[in-house]
Amino acid sequence: MPTVFIVDDHPSTRDGLITRIGLEPDLEVCGEAADVDEALRLIRRLRPSIAIVDVSLKNGNGIELIKAVAAESLPTRMLVWSMYDESLYGERALRAGAMGYINKENVTGMIIDAIRRVLKGEVFVSPHMAAKMLHRVVRGGEATGRSPIDALSDRELETFACIGYGMKTVDIANKMGLSPKTIETYRARIKEKLELEDMASLTREAVQWTIENG
Repeated sequence: MPTVFIVDDHPSTRDGLITRIGLEPDLEVCGEAADVDEALRLIRRLRPSIAIVDVSLKNGNGIELIKAVAAESLPTRMLVWSMYDESLYGERALRAGAMGYINKENVTGMIIDAIRRVLKGEVFVSPHMAAKMLHRVVRGGEATGRSPIDALSDRELETFACIGYGMKTVDIANKMGLSPKTIETYRARIKEKLELEDMASLTREAVQWTIENG
């Protein structure tokens, strides 16, 4: 029987998924975790068929977890289920090694379809995201009109989101498991890439972005 592992920092979300997946006679939840370190340790030990991963976790980032699983060539297939719109993290997740991306606004029944598709070895994304990716291929590279946010690395984007939520440098560093100096470096890079005048402008931009996307 295929086994499912759930990685989410909200207990209620994990409980809801466990209950929903438990209704399927051919799927079994084998474990759960709230942060990257715990999830990676248990995935190594349990080797589930598939892991459902949120982007924003208690300590760390789901994209980093996906990269770690891929780097160790673990057999677990990764499916992202996040509150963030797929336009923000969808392609980043696939590039990291995930086989699907689904928004939490979708009904939980859709995630069962996504699980089954990924277990078959198929990539699961929305029709809109599939069309966007195909358009980029047809255009022969990067499509025009991309947001400046796309220029940020995964770590920089995570830092940007944390700034938007009002987190201080030391709190961001603790959440991401990095030093405050590294976070300050990320701040400077973000400011440069987004062509902002100062750190106050960066904060305003991050808050507005979070309101619109978070």
